[in-house]
Amino acid sequence: MKLRFLKHRLFAAAPEVKTGGGLFVTVEELLEQKRNVAYLKNFHQKLASSNMAGDVKSAFKGRGIELEEIRPYNFGDDIRDIDWRVTARKQQPYTRLYAEEKDREIYVLLDMSPRMAFGTRRELKSVAAAKIGALLGWMSLENKDRFGLGIYDGQKTSFFKAGNNRAFFFVMLKKISETSINILSGQWKENESFTKSVRLLDNQIKNRATVFILSDFSFFDEALRKSLARLAHKSRIYCLNIFDVLEEKAPPPGEYPAISPSGKKLLFNSGSTGFAKTYEDYFYNKKQEVKKFCSSFGIRYAEIRADLDIRNQLKIF
Repeated sequence: MKLRFLKHRLFAAAPEVKTGGGLFVTVEELLEQKRNVAYLKNFHQKLASSNMAGDVKSAFKGRGIELEEIRPYNFGDDIRDIDWRVTARKQQPYTRLYAEEKDREIYVLLDMSPRMAFGTRRELKSVAAAKIGALLGWMSLENKDRFGLGIYDGQKTSFFKAGNNRAFFFVMLKKISETSINILSGQWKENESFTKSVRLLDNQIKNRATVFILSDFSFFDEALRKSLARLAHKSRIYCLNIFDVLEEKAPPPGEYPAISPSGKKLLFNSGSTGFAKTYEDYFYNKKQEVKKFCSSFGIRYAEIRADLDIRNQLKIF
């Protein structure tokens, strides 16, 4: 009887997660992102380079107050941490590792405007952005960092102050899910620019923080550049450029119907001479423009393709 029960527990199918089919994201899908935190362990360690100290013990090892362990010296270790007594006794260099103390603020600015409601495979850009935002939130909570969120829907920006309250985090996830559904209504006019969202975030942050900006950066004008440069002076920024494969590679030759941001129906022919190169060069140059700007201001930059696995793409950090 006990053996049968154990087999049932071990081999029972995992509960099915309610999904939005890639068109929108459900709260259940956002909750499911907690399972992916383990895949970003190295990302955790890189975030630990923040110079903000507090009374929360981090899971990461580095320079701090509390001795964590003594191990053989590895290339790249700080020579200030060498334990000379152990080194003399063992006749080889040993180094001390300390548990870092951190109390970081992690912010995510999520572009959930109608132009992010685009995708040709797997899921829309808005859905991919929402999942990454939730994953970063879970990562922050697991590491006892304070997590804050800004959601830009094209009409307004909703802000949630940084905290480490799990119940409040669930409220954030619900808002993300609702926004991903609302932007499918067909309302394309944006009454507020994404630049204003960056400025609001800048005003929200009082101390140095780590900021993730998730967008397709399709409107990368001078005003947005200035706002990002200002924010970069006080915070560590990661810009995640989310795109669809159809934006990167031209479709096969043929005639395709399309709808402009204003709602006007269009028809374009991709079979004309030089169309594919012009099409692909335009998107490539747009990405390079954002990447070059980020490099100039010490902003970490990454490209995320909406139809590929999120975990593997985030590992580049």
